[in-house]
Amino acid sequence: MKDAKARILEQVREYHGSDEKEFEPGRTAVWPSGAVFDAEDRVALVEAALDMRIAAGVSSRRFEREFARYFRLRKAHLANSGSSANLLALSAFTSPQLEDRRLRPGDEVITVAAGFPTTVNPIIQNGLVPVFVDVELGTYNATAERIAEAVGPRTRAIMVAHALGNPFAVEEVARIAEEHDLFLIEDNCDAVGSTYRGRLTGTFGDIATTSFYPAHHIAMGEGGCVLTDNLVLARIVESMRDWGRDCWCEPGEDNRCFKRFDYQMGTLPHGYDHKYIFSHVGYNLKSTDLQAALGLSQLGKLDAFGAARRANWRFLREALDGVPGLILPRATEDSDPSWFGFALTVKPDAGYTREGLVAFLEGRKIGTRRFFAGNLTRHPAYLDRPHRISGSLANSDIVAGHTFWVGVYPGLTEEMVRYIAESVRDYAVKNS
Repeated sequence: MKDAKARILEQVREYHGSDEKEFEPGRTAVWPSGAVFDAEDRVALVEAALDMRIAAGVSSRRFEREFARYFRLRKAHLANSGSSANLLALSAFTSPQLEDRRLRPGDEVITVAAGFPTTVNPIIQNGLVPVFVDVELGTYNATAERIAEAVGPRTRAIMVAHALGNPFAVEEVARIAEEHDLFLIEDNCDAVGSTYRGRLTGTFGDIATTSFYPAHHIAMGEGGCVLTDNLVLARIVESMRDWGRDCWCEPGEDNRCFKRFDYQMGTLPHGYDHKYIFSHVGYNLKSTDLQAALGLSQLGKLDAFGAARRANWRFLREALDGVPGLILPRATEDSDPSWFGFALTVKPDAGYTREGLVAFLEGRKIGTRRFFAGNLTRHPAYLDRPHRISGSLANSDIVAGHTFWVGVYPGLTEEMVRYIAESVRDYAVKNS
């Protein structure tokens, strides 16, 4: 069997080969994001499939250990998506095990209007009230000052994403959270490998999340992760991810605590099977070993992927410097982003529009994406939801009308990135 498996895996390496084609401007699609896989990624996935590791198992546990080690945090828990990771992270703070500190319906959570909805949805799903703040143009992050101004008598937490891989001033925001006794949840889904003041994003808050969707820094196809240094929060996340059960045995494991039939919890009879005692209202949000095996292979490339993202972003930033009518992105002061994308805002007086520039780029096979929701408070899903707005959302409205982004992911060649820059410049200069 070992010989047969080895032969199959060698054939997988041969099958992978090289399907790279010569880049043809205007004909070859230049995607804004995407996963980058090599032969060893393919082998890792096929090997897990050959072993029929279809549920969470050895690869999942190994990935959790290695990913936590990368961040120098104590615990990481895999989930089936970054959105699920966000749901678990926020929901953990509603646990009765936090006693008087737990979040309760009606409590407020400060967040950003210009972002992706799954940063905000867990707030609403838990009966909490999002407090929306505005962002800066250029960094596309909320400032610490705006977040501080949004704190009110019912504010209990802050949940903010690092925009397009660009860190918000997370050290200052963590200080605000500490001063006001607030929880801080870092949505690090777009920013794995980014640093603020020399420290990895995802390590400043009480808890952090990541995503492994193909658009992100490493890919599992689907998948996400919750990270924390707090063992109490880690245990709550694990319980909520695993149906809400109180038992911490791994699948296929029994009686790890040696008192499986000796618990008294809730109003259940003494000795009720601990494997079926539920201490949280939970879900099944686990990932599989197929995903984790691919993630382990990708994890070794994370730093190289980050370097490529930074190089592509710098090329675009230098090539587009001085182009009329555009607000170019900039890194937050004291940060080193592992960029998710390159944001462009067309000035209202540019002489051309975002729609016109985007249509021109798409016509040249250059993929573009909106800056996510632009302004969440204007979307139908949120119009009748309880929320509070702190200050003006004028910049979020500008983002909604005038901002988009193009790719910097590692699958783009220098020729492709140059083509993006030349296309943007050509259109802007001609139409200004």
